[in-house]
Amino acid sequence: MLSQSLQTLLIEVKKQKQKLVCVFGNFNILHPGHIRFLKFAAEQGDRLIIGLFAQDYSSGAFLRDDERSEALKCVTVVDDVFIVTDNKLDFIKALQPSAVVKGKEFEKLVNDEQEIINAYGGQLVFGSGEFVSANALDSAESLPESQLNFSYKSLAYCNRHKINGELLKNIIAQFTQLNVAVIGDVIVDEYIDCHPIGMSQEDPTIVVSPQKTRRFIGGAGIVAAHAQGLGAEVDFYSVVGEDENAEYVEHQLNGFGVTPILVKDSSRPTTTKTRYRANGKSLLRVNNFRQHDIHLPVRQQLLDDIIPKLKNYDLIIFSDFNYGFLCNGFLESLICCAKENNVAMVADSQSSSQVGDLAKFHDMLLVTPTEHEARLTLQNSKDGLIQVSEKIGELLNAKHVMVTLAEDGVLIRSKNQLAGWWDTDDLPTFNKSPLDVAGAGDAMLTASAMSLVCNANIWQASFIGSLAAGCQVSRVGNVPLQYQELLNAFSQVNEQ
Repeated sequence: MLSQSLQTLLIEVKKQKQKLVCVFGNFNILHPGHIRFLKFAAEQGDRLIIGLFAQDYSSGAFLRDDERSEALKCVTVVDDVFIVTDNKLDFIKALQPSAVVKGKEFEKLVNDEQEIINAYGGQLVFGSGEFVSANALDSAESLPESQLNFSYKSLAYCNRHKINGELLKNIIAQFTQLNVAVIGDVIVDEYIDCHPIGMSQEDPTIVVSPQKTRRFIGGAGIVAAHAQGLGAEVDFYSVVGEDENAEYVEHQLNGFGVTPILVKDSSRPTTTKTRYRANGKSLLRVNNFRQHDIHLPVRQQLLDDIIPKLKNYDLIIFSDFNYGFLCNGFLESLICCAKENNVAMVADSQSSSQVGDLAKFHDMLLVTPTEHEARLTLQNSKDGLIQVSEKIGELLNAKHVMVTLAEDGVLIRSKNQLAGWWDTDDLPTFNKSPLDVAGAGDAMLTASAMSLVCNANIWQASFIGSLAAGCQVSRVGNVPLQYQELLNAFSQVNEQ
């Protein structure tokens, strides 16, 4: 028996000759994967109805019905939300939508809706939405202009996980007790600020005049500088060329308080990325690098430097930009020795202009791939975001996975060992007007990892990491994070 509100809806749909689409689920915490799925579902017809399972009906619904319903109503593509209190098959039979949409992961399973849908001539459609930005939420509030913006979604996250400024301060106060090793590719980021002149008359080329050149430590080097700036004692291991930029790297790292252990390799230059910018925009990036694996003598020298010190470290951060430094044989030896010494390990393997290999980082406490990097590792462009994040966690035997989603924030997955499933939550970005997004992932990885080894849970660590990323993108160039910056950000949390 349909409720009066549903009967009224059906009359309206019939009168307007609309194609009705229906989706069912618990929708405890709306994340970008849900938004993509709902956008896909809405494209299958004219009006999208959500059949939201009531807490009394579904063991998987752990938030209140009204909380979940209100969140769904904020999604622009959702037209109606109805609470399902008993058998969903009866709901489908009475409503008879033109299409019932389920995630792609259900396509090869037995679907009990199929018989009823076939009986009245409807369709059962499978899909998870496109791999694009999923920003489809309407904010019901006007946010003040500030560097860090805390939306209703981030504040709700704090409430769920009992996060406040004092708690965060207590966590990062322990950073000063940490000994951290950062191992990875160092990069020199060069910014050439130019004055735009115009278009060449001889050929269709943009003409600029260089005005100022700035250099920054990038790659794994900035990860080491972040960790030191946040209070830890840091050793940094990498390979450089025999050139001026190698001297710059050593000088800068010493200035940051990092202890650099740099092996020179005459077969490669120090990796350099030069960005030409005008009016606050990047016009061109030129990379000077080599990608061949480091030679055996270089590997052995590094292992001789690192392995005797492993027992002294609380945390190892692998920051891989895939320029041949963290090659398989070398990395496997490091992981094996670190496990023997019970040292926590975290990893990030970047695939932007180069192709990475996240799969080599197994048994990590935390991995932080972008969605593109996770899909590339799995060779999976079809499954929904939840399935992809879970599969990457299982493949790598990682305890925690944070899938970074650019302007959509971060999806957080944590293996619940007792229950045997992956817990889920997500956070939006905290800086809606970034000046330079380069380095956001490095800041998030560093602050989150250090929080985890200071006994923060993954939800607290992710929040700290997201705040660190928000601070980092507020300036141009890779400038090391400082302890006081995070303290200032925490005070904003208390003000909300």
